[in-house]
Amino acid sequence: MADAVTPHFHNTDGVEAITIGVKEFMCIGAQPPQDHPHVFLDMGDDSEKVCPYCSTLYKHDPDLGATESKPTGMLIRV
Repeated sequence: MADAVTPHFHNTDGVEAITIGVKEFMCIGAQPPQDHPHVFLDMGDDSEKVCPYCSTLYKHDPDLGATESKPTGMLIRV
């Protein structure tokens, strides 16, 4: 069983891009009950990843913590 919890991010506001401090995360689309299937995304060696469901562009910033985002408030749970 894994010790770490994967952070879940949403894009309820419909912003073009969300900058986050992790490379492995879940995108849920909008906040429930308007969410899409919760999809695990892994940037690997890249610094950007597009969600295949909602087309949100996620960008990695190593200066942000695992629960931080720009714009703020996009974390749904950790």
